[in-house]
Amino acid sequence: MTLLCDEDLAAAFDHASRSYDVLTSANPGYHAHLRRSVRRLGLRNGGRGLRVLDLGCGTGASTAALAALLPDARITAVDASAGMLQQAADKHWPSNVTFMHVSAERLAESGVDAPFDVVFAAYLFRNVADPDGVLATVHDLLVPHGRLAVHEYTLSGRAAHRAMWTAVCAGIVLPVATALGDGRLYRHLWRSVVEFDTADRFASRVRAAGFDHVRALPLPGWQTGITHTFVARRAVASAAGDQ
Repeated sequence: MTLLCDEDLAAAFDHASRSYDVLTSANPGYHAHLRRSVRRLGLRNGGRGLRVLDLGCGTGASTAALAALLPDARITAVDASAGMLQQAADKHWPSNVTFMHVSAERLAESGVDAPFDVVFAAYLFRNVADPDGVLATVHDLLVPHGRLAVHEYTLSGRAAHRAMWTAVCAGIVLPVATALGDGRLYRHLWRSVVEFDTADRFASRVRAAGFDHVRALPLPGWQTGITHTFVARRAVASAAGDQ
């Protein structure tokens, strides 16, 4: 099966936006895991004074996790799918949350209010054509020592974890999504996980993009070995290294 191209993928997400929250709410731990990934950033004081980018916010689940745990931060949530973004924007939000329709690949030219102290990206990187290019953009949008958290389906590399992912998709996710008319998108999402980086490979990709203090942290429950939080910090070259 061929993965969807960027244009087809955005259209598929637009179509699926109406039922996306139904499917995610049936995923045990989905929202709790997002909150756990936000906590792993290690931020204090409710995020007071911080500028946070929620990259690939979808229908707003990641935005809600950020807003709950960083109530005093200024949060900008962006997504490439107009349908998903509309679902998010139609919910009730505090005044410190704003939404913007832009793809991760076009962030640099979007006029987004950079720089940011924090970038949070959930379920994004395996769905972009050029993850290294997006990581480079994120690096450039962060302040020195700015923090990055990536919450992503990244398999451990063990056959058992790949088999678990495929079994859950085949037995639960794909039948429900197909009944809702979104089978094509969720077949893509199943395959995108199988074909994307392992956790170790993605951590190496983050380091190569100019981040340090990179950690790959597993999430609990059935997603152990399937979903990880990657936390990192934008590295700053030493004076000697700049000479």
